[in-house]
Amino acid sequence: MEFLLMGFSDVWELRIVHAVSFSLMYLLTLIGNFLIVIVTTLDKSLHTPMYFFLRNLSILDACYISVTVPNSCVNSLLGSNVISRKGCMLQVFLVPFLVYVEMMFLTAMAHDRYVAICQPLHYPVIMTPQVCIQMTLISIFSGLVYSGFHTGITFRLTFCHSNVIGKFFCDVPSLLRLSCSNTFTNEIINYASAFLVGGFCFTFIIRSYIHIFSTVLKFPIGADKAKAFSTCIPHILVVSVLLTSSSYVYLRPSEILATIQDMVLSALYTIIPPLFNPIIYSLRNEQIKYAIRKLIKV
Repeated sequence: MEFLLMGFSDVWELRIVHAVSFSLMYLLTLIGNFLIVIVTTLDKSLHTPMYFFLRNLSILDACYISVTVPNSCVNSLLGSNVISRKGCMLQVFLVPFLVYVEMMFLTAMAHDRYVAICQPLHYPVIMTPQVCIQMTLISIFSGLVYSGFHTGITFRLTFCHSNVIGKFFCDVPSLLRLSCSNTFTNEIINYASAFLVGGFCFTFIIRSYIHIFSTVLKFPIGADKAKAFSTCIPHILVVSVLLTSSSYVYLRPSEILATIQDMVLSALYTIIPPLFNPIIYSLRNEQIKYAIRKLIKV
């Protein structure tokens, strides 16, 4: 009826360091993302498709990091790593759901930049408010189906080997290692769905940016090419970190025991994207910085 999450250390002092460092990153993430939400909502000049998706991504990132980090900080301070079956099921559902929707939002943002740079005359016709809302709803509802299906087939298994999960939160690969049922079908489904979703999003994003780069390189001399590249390259880096770290954790065979490397990579794809997205997409954006200064003056 309950599971035990793995802590970063059994030493009290190191547990304090972990709790404080994770809490600071959590607060910075919330402040940065909520600041984007407030600014892009209040400033009417930012009511465009680009900032619509950025606002959605910021809300998603605040939810994403809230699923795992606060619970890990509390456990470190209390010295208790127990999580109920229902709590574990909730994390197993929410983490893949939020990762899935994040990838879909990043894909939508890449498409938005592609249309804006490569087809600027058609941009108002293609990226209408209705299209943006439809893309968001499709991402959310398909994410609910995706995550609900994986959660359902995971918790139909019988768990008897151990109740110790090799990460600081519950996820599907960790539970498969604890199951005494035949998990072959589950693993095949995990691999296939991860390749389909991750491969589609990454391929679409890379394809979009190849077209963007080729278009930018054709800009006349004196055009601000550096500005276009500076917004594209960090986007690709965020997608790469999210995909590579999550793929390593989720695509490993369940027979392989969890290691400290899994813990680090799990922290990487659950903390780094939500923490750095506000920096990458906003602090480097002159319109966002101008809107923040204007909001502070008011």
